[in-house]
Amino acid sequence: MKCTILHDLPGRLRVHLCCGRMTLRQADVLEYYLRAVDGVKSVKVYDRTRDAIVVYSAERESVIRALARFAFEKAEKMDLVPEHTSRELNREFEDQLAGTVMRRCISKMFLPVPLTSAIAAVRSVKYIKAGLSALWHRNLSVAVLDGTAVTVSMLRGNFATAGSVMFMLRLGEILEEWTHKKSVADLASAMSLNVDKVWLQKEDAEVLTDIREICPGDRIVIRTGGMIPLDGKVLEGEAMVNQSSLTGESMPVAKRPGSPVYAGTVVEEGRSVITVEKASGSGRYDRVVRMIEESEKLKSTAEDKAARMADKLVPYTFGGTALTYLVTRDVTKMLAVLMVDFSCALKLAIPIAVLSAMRESSGHNISVKGGRFLEVVADADTIVFDKTGTVTNATPTVAQVVPFGGRDEAEMLRLAACLEEHYPHSMANAVVAAAKQRGLTHEEYHSQVQYVVAHGISSMVEDKKVIIGSAHFVFEDEGCRIPEGEQKKYDDLPAAYSHLYLCIDGELAAVICIYDPLRPEARDAVRELHNCGFTNVVMMTGDNRRTAEAIAQEVGVDAVYAEVLPEDKAAFIRSEKEKGHTVIMVGDGVNDSPALSEADAGIAISTGAAIAREIADITITSEDLFELVTLRKLSVALMNRIHRSYRFIVGFNLSLIALGVGGVLQPTTSALLHNGSTLGISLKNMTNLLAEGETAQSK
Repeated sequence: MKCTILHDLPGRLRVHLCCGRMTLRQADVLEYYLRAVDGVKSVKVYDRTRDAIVVYSAERESVIRALARFAFEKAEKMDLVPEHTSRELNREFEDQLAGTVMRRCISKMFLPVPLTSAIAAVRSVKYIKAGLSALWHRNLSVAVLDGTAVTVSMLRGNFATAGSVMFMLRLGEILEEWTHKKSVADLASAMSLNVDKVWLQKEDAEVLTDIREICPGDRIVIRTGGMIPLDGKVLEGEAMVNQSSLTGESMPVAKRPGSPVYAGTVVEEGRSVITVEKASGSGRYDRVVRMIEESEKLKSTAEDKAARMADKLVPYTFGGTALTYLVTRDVTKMLAVLMVDFSCALKLAIPIAVLSAMRESSGHNISVKGGRFLEVVADADTIVFDKTGTVTNATPTVAQVVPFGGRDEAEMLRLAACLEEHYPHSMANAVVAAAKQRGLTHEEYHSQVQYVVAHGISSMVEDKKVIIGSAHFVFEDEGCRIPEGEQKKYDDLPAAYSHLYLCIDGELAAVICIYDPLRPEARDAVRELHNCGFTNVVMMTGDNRRTAEAIAQEVGVDAVYAEVLPEDKAAFIRSEKEKGHTVIMVGDGVNDSPALSEADAGIAISTGAAIAREIADITITSEDLFELVTLRKLSVALMNRIHRSYRFIVGFNLSLIALGVGGVLQPTTSALLHNGSTLGISLKNMTNLLAEGETAQSK
């Protein structure tokens, strides 16, 4: 693509594309193409001017070469642009806002007074009707206040004041809807599915297949902890499915042959073969948007408080208006009070602050399902971590395989990988990866796999029962034995590693030793969490005590609990809440689900199990624990902004009322200043809470 460089600064280029009219889709294609270039930090594309601003840290020449290679057709085929972007939404509301302002300017500058008065009278019908409707339903709300202000101005013949009030109200409506829809859209994108491959059933075998290759009519297999990536119907098997992402209902629903299932829901327990009805991407985004818009979780305590306070203040505003008239007998002073209402600013500015914070959090790789969870994070004093995949690295590795009973080491690893590949867990992934590195193929030759939460996996191979999992599972629950004469070999297993126990037909066949390295940022992140106000940082794990205590000492947590079951984690959180603590849980696995549900706010690591992400209230979409620090700082900054907004709204509007009653301000001026301040604080609340470039580690 031929381009002209308009501005060239170190680390920043502004270029003009020499092409015809640029569509919104083409602007997105260019933006996401440049974003994918190594070393490019940020990109802004302006479709109207066909300009692009590129901020980069790489060599200038590499950016120039990428621009030279660019072509819309080729870039489109790279499939870099997500299904939904915010460009079309922004354009819609930009046009609405510009159109409203332009019509107002033309009306004031060029139209005669009789015509502008007639236009104001027509537009007033909307507000008067809304006010009367609220009164009819015995709801003394903001709509009544707005309708009264417009009506009184019209009755006095002050059409200019009425027009100004309605203009400001319209601007507020546009900005509120714009901010709300953009925040919802950003959140929906952050909550989109992250499923790349599925198990496709072909005759008697299951084949791991790219989801883009799945067509309607294909049969896919979903097991405990797995996300259903496509709409369809259950063909065989039974499962309990969590549908909270669509319905908001946390209780799982039983799915049997013939039952419909939906993309984005998660299998809590069981196994099902599903016949696919809709291909990848169809309808999921829209359903998530509807869920977010309808969910009560979106309402924070601050928003509820603002809405309640706004409606409660309406009668006081009317009372002040009446009192002013009775004392002064001055309609102008009465209108000065009527034109200033607290409720408008409260109902607009506070929700915008919350929704903007949710939008900003998505830019920091944090997906928040509701505003109230940001408040929880700001108030929390206790944070509980799972160990494996959370405090430790999300990609543990197999250190060694110790066979028992004279069995072959490679064969045992192959068998373990064959079972473990069906379940999304970091340790299971480590086993599968080790087999792949050694070139060990593990085609399906076992019967149906059964997953026992927090314990292990069971299946049948050549008419023999094969299990893999924790020591508690294989020795206590299943009663497996150590081969005769190999007790010492078992006792000498290295304690520094996590262990997976593989048993065949009731006998220990192998122990897989897994090295679970600590995340490099874990210690610093925990220290920063302490500095941010967390008084109790806890680590809980089902791993052996020696390994857990060593990790805990290195990380610097306040307490560690080892060899615990999922219900133990949930019970601990419940007990802390009963003591008056606000508790956050951070986890990544199926076994963390009860604790994530029990916590005041559950945080899932995106690399973990689908059910953990589904149940969690917040998802960290990066592998950096410092994002928890960012989340805490953002949440505290949000609450500080809300408190400042309250103080400003109350103080400024009281000043306007006082100046109006004193005769210093005319009603038109009061209305202009009031609505202007409302828009001003709303626009302020749309800005980022954390300074640009601020990271948790500067942090």
